[in-house]
Amino acid sequence: MTGDHQTLALVLFGVFVAITLGITTYVSRNRHGSAEEFYAGGRLFSPMENGFAIAGDYMSAASFLGISGLIALYGYDGLLYSVGFLVAWLVVLFLVAELVRNCGRFTLADVVAARMRERPVRIAAGTSSVTVSVLYLVAQMVGAGSLVALLLGETSAAARTWAVIGVGALMVIYVSLGGMRATTWIQIVKAVLLMGGAIALTVLVLMRFHGDFDQLLRTAADRSGHGSDFLAPGLKYGGDWTARLDFISLGLALVLGTAGLPHILSRFYTVPTARAARRSVVWSIGLIGSFYLMTIVLGFGAAAIVGSDAVRGSNAAGNTAVPLLALDLGGGADSTGGTVLFAVVAAVAFATILAVVAGITLASSASVAHDLYASLRRGSKQRSEVAVARVAAAGIGVVAIGLGLLARDLNVAFLVGLAFAVAASANLPVLLYSLFWREFTTRGAVWSVYGGLLPALVLVVLSPVVSGSPDSLFPGVDFQYFPLDNPGLVSIPLGFLAGWLGTVTSADRADEAKHAETEVRSLTGAGAV
Repeated sequence: MTGDHQTLALVLFGVFVAITLGITTYVSRNRHGSAEEFYAGGRLFSPMENGFAIAGDYMSAASFLGISGLIALYGYDGLLYSVGFLVAWLVVLFLVAELVRNCGRFTLADVVAARMRERPVRIAAGTSSVTVSVLYLVAQMVGAGSLVALLLGETSAAARTWAVIGVGALMVIYVSLGGMRATTWIQIVKAVLLMGGAIALTVLVLMRFHGDFDQLLRTAADRSGHGSDFLAPGLKYGGDWTARLDFISLGLALVLGTAGLPHILSRFYTVPTARAARRSVVWSIGLIGSFYLMTIVLGFGAAAIVGSDAVRGSNAAGNTAVPLLALDLGGGADSTGGTVLFAVVAAVAFATILAVVAGITLASSASVAHDLYASLRRGSKQRSEVAVARVAAAGIGVVAIGLGLLARDLNVAFLVGLAFAVAASANLPVLLYSLFWREFTTRGAVWSVYGGLLPALVLVVLSPVVSGSPDSLFPGVDFQYFPLDNPGLVSIPLGFLAGWLGTVTSADRADEAKHAETEVRSLTGAGAV
């Protein structure tokens, strides 16, 4: 990249960072340090504001960089990620949003603990939430590293390292100073920027092909190196039974995982009522659905205009497809238009990463303080909880930075798929059982969480993701015993099975009165905080 690219993109990075730090500083002056303010922003956001914030939280680097890159490399099979990420919101809308807002206060564990013995349930749910959040953070860190490496030159390994460290430091600052209120406004600003950037690029791609989407697809197939196979199922997930099962596993993880993501569930507590939570989801579905339709155009556009080989040459996982597309649409590397458009897209992508990591870090630090710390230190005050949450944000940032540097050569959408699989295995079963199964017990809740979490993590460690193939994290060793990249096909049923088994073998019976109270509260909102 030329010096103009570097300078302009870095200036735009700096402008966004300055704006968001200004928001954080302003909000931190007007907070009063309560847990409700830090975790839920005082529950003062409107459905539209929260809908934009949810969209900003969900449309991550995996969406903007990863999915477009997968489509550019694998065509139809990459498009399946867009479908899975979007369909998942129907599960959230119909099964989760209103009930979680009525039953909980700040975290997933609040919903489960409402009718169980609190301590074991909070420790289990808090551990699971932190694990899922860290896995999700790793994907954002990888996206940041890929983006800055493209900007400063692929040979600069130090640039990628410092990008990951810088993003980690900024997310700790956002969460520690501003809490949920600052994080929400950062996500709203980011959602507007991302939608604007995606609309501009989509229009430019369609203009290049005179609005003929069929011509776009044919050109993408011709330049992909795969011909008509590029537009048909099977390029990535076809062939032997392992690849096909891996696709089923991925689909289950994407569709079911969203309803178990801690940073998405925590957003339902920032609005005053359950009705507002449902309306927030409707707003977010409209924004997210429009965005994923545009990623399809951007992915095939990158294959048609840049070429799959050029995308793969820049980044083997395809994470730089959209910035390269912007460079070409603007007129090429040596043009002013190309420089400006590339810099704008790079800055928007960087803004996307900063906003998403802030939301995830806040949710995970809330789980550490509100669930784990409060369970171990009974009678802890709200102010001490908030102090612990700020410290936890720094610790989680350090862990995410280290793992992000380790996984920097993997596709960000693929990494998010792993986080979704763990969320669907550990969090979703216990959430649905708690809301809908009258006989569910404390043992069932604990077994459900660990029965999904531990198999998911073990299967990932024993999968081709970690060892046994040239694309693994550790290609020089081989302890691969599980053939699938995504563990969801096995670990999600295990989570549900463990919850059922723990319940039917439990000596304790479910508290009928507490279940009745939870049921009324979840459906009517009576007694909701």
